[in-house]
Amino acid sequence: MSTLRFGTRRPWPSVRGATIAIVGLMLVQALVLRGMGRLWICSCDTIRFWVGDIWSDQMSQQITDWYTFSHIVHGFLFYGLLYLLLSRAPVLLRLVIAVVLEGAWEIAENTPWVIEAYRQQALARGYVGDSILNSLMDTVSMMTGFALACLLPWRATLVLALALEIGVGWLVHDNLTLNVLNFIHRFPAIEAWQSSVK
Repeated sequence: MSTLRFGTRRPWPSVRGATIAIVGLMLVQALVLRGMGRLWICSCDTIRFWVGDIWSDQMSQQITDWYTFSHIVHGFLFYGLLYLLLSRAPVLLRLVIAVVLEGAWEIAENTPWVIEAYRQQALARGYVGDSILNSLMDTVSMMTGFALACLLPWRATLVLALALEIGVGWLVHDNLTLNVLNFIHRFPAIEAWQSSVK
Protein backbone atom coordinates (compact mmCIF):
# COMPACT_ATOMS: atom_id res chain seq x y z
CA MET A 1 0.00 0.00 0.00
CA SER A 2 1.44 3.34 -1.00
CA THR A 3 1.64 6.15 1.50
CA LEU A 4 1.20 9.84 0.87
CA ARG A 5 4.01 12.08 2.02
CA PHE A 6 2.74 15.48 2.94
CA GLY A 7 5.06 18.46 3.03
CA THR A 8 7.49 17.12 0.42
CA ARG A 9 8.26 19.29 -2.56
CA ARG A 10 9.90 18.76 -5.85
CA PRO A 11 13.11 20.79 -6.11
CA TRP A 12 12.62 24.12 -7.87
CA PRO A 13 13.12 24.86 -10.57
CA SER A 14 12.29 21.88 -12.71
CA VAL A 15 13.63 21.91 -16.26
CA ARG A 16 10.27 23.25 -17.39
CA GLY A 17 10.18 25.88 -14.64
CA ALA A 18 13.74 27.00 -15.39
CA THR A 19 12.98 27.20 -19.11
CA ILE A 20 9.87 29.33 -18.51
CA ALA A 21 11.82 31.59 -16.13
CA ILE A 22 14.71 32.03 -18.58
CA VAL A 23 12.44 32.73 -21.55
CA GLY A 24 10.51 35.22 -19.42
CA LEU A 25 13.69 36.96 -18.30
CA MET A 26 14.95 37.20 -21.87
CA LEU A 27 11.60 38.62 -22.97
CA VAL A 28 11.89 41.27 -20.23
CA GLN A 29 15.46 41.98 -21.39
CA ALA A 30 14.29 42.45 -24.97
CA LEU A 31 11.34 44.68 -24.04
CA VAL A 32 13.43 46.89 -21.73
CA LEU A 33 16.06 47.30 -24.45
CA ARG A 34 13.36 48.15 -26.98
CA GLY A 35 11.97 50.71 -24.55
CA MET A 36 15.48 52.19 -24.37
CA GLY A 37 15.44 52.67 -28.14
CA ARG A 38 17.53 49.66 -29.16
CA LEU A 39 16.78 48.23 -32.61
CA TRP A 40 15.62 44.63 -32.96
CA ILE A 41 18.25 43.89 -35.60
CA CYS A 42 21.13 45.72 -37.26
CA SER A 43 20.15 49.03 -38.89
CA CYS A 44 21.58 47.50 -42.09
CA ASP A 45 18.38 45.35 -42.16
CA THR A 46 20.34 42.12 -42.61
CA ILE A 47 21.01 39.30 -40.18
CA ARG A 48 24.42 37.64 -40.24
CA PHE A 49 25.66 34.76 -38.12
CA TRP A 50 29.20 36.12 -37.69
CA VAL A 51 31.01 39.46 -37.92
CA GLY A 52 34.77 39.05 -37.99
CA ASP A 53 35.91 42.59 -38.77
CA ILE A 54 36.60 44.23 -35.39
CA TRP A 55 36.20 47.68 -37.00
CA SER A 56 32.85 46.86 -38.63
CA ASP A 57 29.80 48.97 -37.78
CA GLN A 58 27.97 45.64 -37.49
CA MET A 59 30.01 44.64 -34.44
CA SER A 60 27.58 44.06 -31.52
CA GLN A 61 24.71 44.11 -34.03
CA GLN A 62 24.64 40.59 -35.42
CA ILE A 63 24.21 37.08 -33.95
CA THR A 64 27.85 36.50 -33.04
CA ASP A 65 31.14 38.40 -33.17
CA TRP A 66 34.46 38.48 -31.33
CA TYR A 67 32.75 39.60 -28.12
CA THR A 68 30.63 36.43 -28.07
CA PHE A 69 33.64 34.71 -26.51
CA SER A 70 33.65 37.25 -23.65
CA HIS A 71 30.08 36.29 -22.86
CA ILE A 72 31.00 32.62 -22.82
CA VAL A 73 33.64 33.54 -20.23
CA HIS A 74 30.90 35.41 -18.32
CA GLY A 75 29.15 32.04 -18.07
CA PHE A 76 32.31 30.42 -16.64
CA LEU A 77 32.63 33.22 -14.08
CA PHE A 78 28.96 33.20 -13.08
CA TYR A 79 29.01 29.43 -12.65
CA GLY A 80 32.10 29.62 -10.43
CA LEU A 81 30.79 32.55 -8.38
CA LEU A 82 27.34 31.02 -7.84
CA TYR A 83 28.88 27.63 -7.04
CA LEU A 84 30.92 29.28 -4.29
CA LEU A 85 28.02 31.34 -2.95
CA LEU A 86 25.11 28.92 -3.46
CA SER A 87 26.65 25.47 -3.71
CA ARG A 88 23.57 23.84 -2.14
CA ALA A 89 21.18 25.47 -4.59
CA PRO A 90 20.05 23.42 -7.62
CA VAL A 91 22.15 24.14 -10.69
CA LEU A 92 19.07 25.22 -12.65
CA LEU A 93 18.30 27.85 -10.01
CA ARG A 94 21.88 29.09 -10.30
CA LEU A 95 21.46 29.25 -14.07
CA VAL A 96 18.32 31.37 -13.68
CA ILE A 97 20.24 33.72 -11.35
CA ALA A 98 23.06 33.90 -13.92
CA VAL A 99 20.52 34.91 -16.58
CA VAL A 100 19.27 37.67 -14.24
CA LEU A 101 22.86 38.92 -13.82
CA GLU A 102 23.62 38.78 -17.53
CA GLY A 103 20.34 40.46 -18.45
CA ALA A 104 21.01 43.23 -15.93
CA TRP A 105 24.45 43.78 -17.45
CA GLU A 106 23.06 43.80 -21.00
CA ILE A 107 20.57 46.50 -20.00
CA ALA A 108 23.21 48.54 -18.15
CA GLU A 109 25.61 48.16 -21.09
CA ASN A 110 23.12 49.88 -23.35
CA THR A 111 22.55 52.95 -21.19
CA PRO A 112 23.88 56.24 -22.62
CA TRP A 113 26.50 56.54 -19.85
CA VAL A 114 28.02 53.10 -20.49
CA ILE A 115 27.86 53.51 -24.28
CA GLU A 116 29.75 56.79 -23.97
CA ALA A 117 32.29 55.19 -21.61
CA TYR A 118 32.89 52.41 -24.15
CA ARG A 119 33.35 54.96 -26.93
CA GLN A 120 36.43 56.23 -25.12
CA GLN A 121 38.14 52.90 -25.84
CA ALA A 122 40.24 52.49 -28.96
CA LEU A 123 38.20 49.65 -30.46
CA ALA A 124 34.78 51.01 -29.54
CA ARG A 125 34.84 54.58 -30.86
CA GLY A 126 31.93 53.87 -33.20
CA TYR A 127 29.95 51.84 -30.65
CA VAL A 128 26.25 52.71 -30.63
CA GLY A 129 24.99 49.98 -28.32
CA ASP A 130 23.80 46.45 -29.08
CA SER A 131 20.93 45.35 -31.25
CA ILE A 132 18.34 43.37 -29.30
CA LEU A 133 19.25 40.30 -31.36
CA ASN A 134 22.91 40.63 -30.38
CA SER A 135 22.07 41.26 -26.73
CA LEU A 136 19.85 38.17 -26.51
CA MET A 137 22.52 36.07 -28.21
CA ASP A 138 25.05 37.39 -25.66
CA THR A 139 22.79 35.94 -22.97
CA VAL A 140 22.62 32.63 -24.87
CA SER A 141 26.43 32.68 -25.08
CA MET A 142 26.65 33.21 -21.33
CA MET A 143 24.34 30.22 -20.80
CA THR A 144 26.59 28.17 -23.10
CA GLY A 145 29.59 29.06 -20.94
CA PHE A 146 27.61 28.24 -17.78
CA ALA A 147 26.66 24.83 -19.18
CA LEU A 148 30.25 24.09 -20.21
CA ALA A 149 31.50 25.02 -16.74
CA CYS A 150 28.88 22.73 -15.22
CA LEU A 151 29.83 19.79 -17.45
CA LEU A 152 33.63 20.15 -17.58
CA PRO A 153 36.14 19.61 -14.77
CA TRP A 154 37.12 22.98 -13.27
CA ARG A 155 40.67 22.70 -14.61
CA ALA A 156 39.37 22.20 -18.15
CA THR A 157 37.09 25.21 -17.72
CA LEU A 158 40.03 27.30 -16.52
CA VAL A 159 42.17 26.22 -19.47
CA LEU A 160 39.34 26.99 -21.90
CA ALA A 161 38.78 30.43 -20.34
CA LEU A 162 42.48 31.25 -20.64
CA ALA A 163 42.56 29.94 -24.22
CA LEU A 164 39.60 32.15 -25.19
CA GLU A 165 41.02 35.24 -23.49
CA ILE A 166 44.54 34.78 -24.89
CA GLY A 167 43.36 33.68 -28.33
CA VAL A 168 40.88 36.50 -28.86
CA GLY A 169 43.31 39.00 -27.30
CA TRP A 170 46.01 37.94 -29.75
CA LEU A 171 43.72 37.93 -32.80
CA VAL A 172 41.82 41.21 -32.30
CA HIS A 173 43.66 42.93 -29.43
CA ASP A 174 40.63 42.79 -27.14
CA ASN A 175 38.97 40.40 -24.71
CA LEU A 176 36.97 40.48 -21.49
CA THR A 177 40.00 41.32 -19.33
CA LEU A 178 41.11 44.24 -21.52
CA ASN A 179 37.53 45.43 -21.86
CA VAL A 180 37.12 45.64 -18.08
CA LEU A 181 40.55 47.25 -17.59
CA ASN A 182 39.87 49.91 -20.21
CA PHE A 183 36.43 50.56 -18.78
CA ILE A 184 37.91 51.24 -15.33
CA HIS A 185 40.92 53.25 -16.52
CA ARG A 186 42.36 54.13 -19.93
CA PHE A 187 45.87 52.83 -20.49
CA PRO A 188 47.69 54.62 -23.36
CA ALA A 189 49.92 51.61 -24.10
CA ILE A 190 46.91 49.30 -24.43
CA GLU A 191 45.07 51.83 -26.58
CA ALA A 192 48.04 52.17 -28.91
CA TRP A 193 48.32 48.38 -29.21
CA GLN A 194 44.57 48.02 -29.87
CA SER A 195 44.62 50.78 -32.49
CA SER A 196 47.22 48.83 -34.44
CA VAL A 197 44.92 45.85 -35.09
CA LYS A 198 44.03 45.35 -38.76
